[in-house]
Amino acid sequence: MALDRSELIKALTLDDFTPYYQMADEMRRRKKGNEVKIRAIIEISNICARYCTYCGLNAANAKVHRYRMPENEIIETARRAVSVGYKTIVLQSGEDPGLDIEEIGRIIRDIKAMGEIAVTLSLGELDEKEYRYFKECGADRYLLKHETSDPKLYGRLHPDSDLETRIENLRTIKRLGYETGSGFMIGLPGQTVESLADDLLLLKTLGCDMAGMGPFISHPDTPLRGNGHGDTEMTKRVVALARLLLPDANLPVTTALGVLSQKERLEAFSCGANVVMRKTTPDPYRKYYEIYPADIPSADIPGDRLALEKMLDEIGRKGV
Repeated sequence: MALDRSELIKALTLDDFTPYYQMADEMRRRKKGNEVKIRAIIEISNICARYCTYCGLNAANAKVHRYRMPENEIIETARRAVSVGYKTIVLQSGEDPGLDIEEIGRIIRDIKAMGEIAVTLSLGELDEKEYRYFKECGADRYLLKHETSDPKLYGRLHPDSDLETRIENLRTIKRLGYETGSGFMIGLPGQTVESLADDLLLLKTLGCDMAGMGPFISHPDTPLRGNGHGDTEMTKRVVALARLLLPDANLPVTTALGVLSQKERLEAFSCGANVVMRKTTPDPYRKYYEIYPADIPSADIPGDRLALEKMLDEIGRKGV
């Protein structure tokens, strides 16, 4: 659907957004059907060299118990996830300069050998040769959220990086043949509805194959502590407009939305979303990967999968 900047701004500020929700849900039904893709996330390291002001893993936070999962534990966790039906394994970390590139390559190859399994990487900004190497090892997708398209706001949130570098990384990932994912937060301090419209248009300009949009959640151990959380209604509106702009993209209901409201998390599946991520990181690591505060139960890979499939069945969707 062709929506220009002024139309997006107008839509985001409507008193009644219902027609757009209906159009997005119909677009999702036509393009994606009633299946919801369930992805398994393994958070392989919470070590991060960046100083992002919103993130609990930022390098300045001395309260974080840092870890880097051993190779054999990553492979075993992936194997358990595949055994209960996961078809995509997401390897996620902070921007950890100590990650062994060849080791990650072996992990990718080992996971690909488990069957028809897709591997998504979310390891932050890398050199082009590293992106290329992981692609050659079999990685299918790469997720690198731009977080905001406003250069000044980006600079305040990321004191040691810049927006153009981020966008150039996304262009490189796309050029190398990855299914390319980006995304952004809703409700950041200083964000405007105009910048949200620009965020959506950037996803389209980049030709994103997947996009994750979730509400900002304040972390008490970051410079943005004390700021209000992002609005869940605005988050759902952004997801719906993303579906209309990117009819074929995979759009997850983000974990952050569920932290603020389980009810609205379910409603997002009627706003254009067709993907859900599930944390499969084993104990004890899972409690230490805290980008924002959340209640994190003990690991139960088969139980979590069954519970999610049941929840989706109750709203007329099928988890795959």
